[in-house]
Amino acid sequence: MSSRFDRFKREVLNLPNMITIGRLFMIPPVLLLIDRSDPFKCLIAMLLFMIASALDIADGWLARRRGLVTVFGKFMDPLADKIMVMALLVYLVADGRVPAWIVVLLLAREFYISGLRLIAANESVVIAAGPGGKAKTAFQLVGICFILVHYQYRMPLFGADSLDFGVVGFWLLMLSIVMSYYSALEYTVLFGQGMASRRADA
Repeated sequence: MSSRFDRFKREVLNLPNMITIGRLFMIPPVLLLIDRSDPFKCLIAMLLFMIASALDIADGWLARRRGLVTVFGKFMDPLADKIMVMALLVYLVADGRVPAWIVVLLLAREFYISGLRLIAANESVVIAAGPGGKAKTAFQLVGICFILVHYQYRMPLFGADSLDFGVVGFWLLMLSIVMSYYSALEYTVLFGQGMASRRADA
């Protein structure tokens, strides 16, 4: 019994995985803090979201450094990213800050890639994440941060009388859509090459 618990603890209850799970518990406070009538709450929501996003880097770094890369972690880490981003985007649609069609396009891409990954896993085809997917994630996270702030602020240090964070966030999300579909095409090509290589080896 002890050895089973030790294996479970190492596979699931290690520090990197606990950080990953903890990121999910940061989503409800961010959603509760989104308030059109209170710029300060919006700023706090953005800061919490930034912390949750930064913890994604921390858990991966810890897992590699301590040799705690696990099957559970490989599954949970990208899932936490998707839940965090999509939960925020859906809520921001309901709040009128993000057009619904943006979320539809991003969800369609995620379902498509998830389907390809499932087929690739069943066929034992390994496809490494490309730079397009990483760029997509970066644009999404930064765009959401700007949209969470939402309001216009004076930015004299940057040579602008004011900066509309909501507008900047919208265009960053537009860039994330472009990178999303570019990375989907990139992944599709790699998937096709992997499947062709597997058939050639069979």
